[in-house]
Amino acid sequence: MKRRILSLAAAAALLCACSERQDAAPATRDLAAEGAALLAPFKSNLMQALSAGMQEGPAEAIDVCSVKAPRIAEELSVDGVRMGRSSHKLRNPDNAPPDWLVPVLDSYTAPAADPQPTTVEIAPGRHGYVEPIITQPLCLTCHGSDLDADIAASIAERYPEDRATGFEAGDLRGVFWVEY
Repeated sequence: MKRRILSLAAAAALLCACSERQDAAPATRDLAAEGAALLAPFKSNLMQALSAGMQEGPAEAIDVCSVKAPRIAEELSVDGVRMGRSSHKLRNPDNAPPDWLVPVLDSYTAPAADPQPTTVEIAPGRHGYVEPIITQPLCLTCHGSDLDADIAASIAERYPEDRATGFEAGDLRGVFWVEY
């Protein structure tokens, strides 16, 4: 009986010592890695949908951006996580940046900026992660300076206040963002 009590006391002391060590040095969260992991399915699903859309033609790709992309973001925005796309030159007003994202966009568009993925604290225990979207040559089909007349008409019909043209390859097109 005495041996059993001593064993229980030793186990309790060990448990307390481990708890104290955890409290003294809590594990450091890698917020950037968490944000990137949360955003990865959105980016992947969107790229697959855009690639499939472009194979059917630019009009279908425009539909992907306006209809499917918000749906993908909504489906993945669960359990306190929210994600989307935004830009300093919006095409779709529904993609306006959340308040916390505005300073990040401003810093990304400052002269001589070198946009890199970044995390910000939104509120205690709540974070935002942002990744730049850099314009690729294929993006110029719908976001460049010289648009095909049918594409320009389709964009103008859907987005009468469009500001998302005039880009060149390598320009900052916008951002992917996630709150968690």
